[in-house]
Amino acid sequence: MILDAQPDLTVVAEAADGRAAIDTATAIRPDVVLADIRMPGADGIEVARALAGTGIHVVVVTTFGLDEYVQAALRHGAAGFILKRSAPALLVEAVRAAVNGDVLISPELTVRLLRGRELPHEPSSVVLTEREDQVVARVAVGRTNAEIAAELFLSPGTVKNHIASVQQKTGTRNRVAIAAWAWATGRVKP
Repeated sequence: MILDAQPDLTVVAEAADGRAAIDTATAIRPDVVLADIRMPGADGIEVARALAGTGIHVVVVTTFGLDEYVQAALRHGAAGFILKRSAPALLVEAVRAAVNGDVLISPELTVRLLRGRELPHEPSSVVLTEREDQVVARVAVGRTNAEIAAELFLSPGTVKNHIASVQQKTGTRNRVAIAAWAWATGRVKP
C-alpha cells in the first residue's frame, strides 16, 4: 500500500517465499525486490545473492536489525536494509535510492554500524562548501534527504545535488560511504 500510493512506483508482483521471489523476479525483471531477512525457501540474503548482477536491486525490509544481517546482506549485493519500524517515507526513499544505484540503510543501523567500528582518523584535503558540510553532517547521522531538506530549508533535489557533489569530491559511491568518510575524517564525532 505504501509503495502503490506513490505516483512513480508500482508494485508488479508478490511472492509467498524467497524462492518464489527469486523465480518471479527473474521472470518479470522488476527494478527492485523487497525481501525479508527471514523467509521460507530462501532468506533475504539468498535473494540478494541470487539477484546480484542482474540489474534487479534487492532492499531487505525486516524487524531484525542485527549487524551480521546488515553486513551479510550488503556483502551479497543488497541495495538497502530497512527496519519495518521505520517511517513509511524511508521505505519509499530506499526503493528510489536502489533504482538510482544508491544504498540506503535505516538511520539507526547506519549510526550503530559506524560507531561500532574503529575508523582511522585521517586528515582530509577535500574542501567542501559550508552547505555541503551541513549536508554531510546530517547524512553521517542517518538523516534522509527529506529530513535534511526540512532541517536546512532546502528542496530534496538540492540536497541530492549537494550529495552528488560531495560524492564527486570525496570519491564515495553512496551515502553510506559519505557517512563513513565523515566519521573517518573527523568531520562528525560520536
